[in-house]
Amino acid sequence: MSERNTIAIVDQRSASAPAATRPRIPDTPAPRNSLLSDGLGRPLRDLRISVTDRCNFRCSYCMPKEVFDKHHQFLPQSSLLSFEEILRLATLFVAQGVHKIRLTGGEPLLRKHLERLIEMLAALRTPDGTPLDLTLTTNGSLLTRKAAALKAAGLQRVTVSLDGMDDAVFRRMNDVDFPVADVLAGIEAAVAVGLGPIKVNMVVKRGTNAQEIVPMARYFRDHYGGRVILRFIEYMDVGATNGWRMDEVMPSAEVQRLIDQHFPLDTLDPSQPGETAERWRYRDGRGEVGFISSVTQAFCGDCNRARLSTEGQLYLCLFAQQGHDLRSLLRQPHPAGRPYTDDEIAGAIGLIWQDRSDRYSQLRASQPASSATAGRRIEMSYIGG
Repeated sequence: MSERNTIAIVDQRSASAPAATRPRIPDTPAPRNSLLSDGLGRPLRDLRISVTDRCNFRCSYCMPKEVFDKHHQFLPQSSLLSFEEILRLATLFVAQGVHKIRLTGGEPLLRKHLERLIEMLAALRTPDGTPLDLTLTTNGSLLTRKAAALKAAGLQRVTVSLDGMDDAVFRRMNDVDFPVADVLAGIEAAVAVGLGPIKVNMVVKRGTNAQEIVPMARYFRDHYGGRVILRFIEYMDVGATNGWRMDEVMPSAEVQRLIDQHFPLDTLDPSQPGETAERWRYRDGRGEVGFISSVTQAFCGDCNRARLSTEGQLYLCLFAQQGHDLRSLLRQPHPAGRPYTDDEIAGAIGLIWQDRSDRYSQLRASQPASSATAGRRIEMSYIGG
């Protein structure tokens, strides 16, 4: 069945998104298989593609209900990139160095017929013939129904967002009264079909769910060991709607010390360049945990990620204020009256990445907030985490 038969749900997470700029086409486009580095020498390796701006949760740190309420207008279906448009752009990114693609949202499993897109992306190969690392981030609410189909389509693994084991705490945080048992069942379904190693991300917000740190660690080490990797994320100042305050940030070092008191830990080396999580293993061999410290310990220096919004705007940082309108190159004619060629679009992508100098987290740590964080940033719910 074609995704074009989808009936759009009224939604518009990007209503307040900063306007994107029209990309510049180089006079002499570089070959499509040119590997890219930005202005700070960082390669382009990781592309995160948002496939929907909708979500069925209203987590306070991402899509607070008082902002994303029943009156909030979401993007119409015609504004979203089609699967064919996503594939075309992904192909060009892969030719220029991307070897990992993560599908995000919103909640990506709300995009109808997503398995078809996964099949299309799973067929891509890097210039040396290597399959992509193809993964997806989800809140887990639909995993019990979709895990087997996702695996059959070619998805390799999933990352599940889960902010507590206590049902009352979890229901308060997702703010739609969704039970934690259903997310845990989704994780079990994903493990059963081989979508792993699975990562579970917990955003830690002091005064809200910090008491869930040890129960989360205990549950996943006891039930899954190395098959599920729990990661703790510092509550971040993404976007402009979550009311972020520094005093609600619980530093990763504090979380690590707390877990180590109950389950002794040893450090591990990063799994790959640009790894966002600091890795630790349980000394008794029952798996590992990770800590993502984008507030207290910036990792901008080797960031190799770009983000493509659901309507084709390219963002070079999770904290970006400005995007680049790749969709216009797919849908609007060249000044000569013809469509843009793949070489021209690849050249535009190359110029965008080569001009990149984003290092928001480093600036936040080294400058007063008024100078480092000025301006309205894009919402995480629009471009994915």
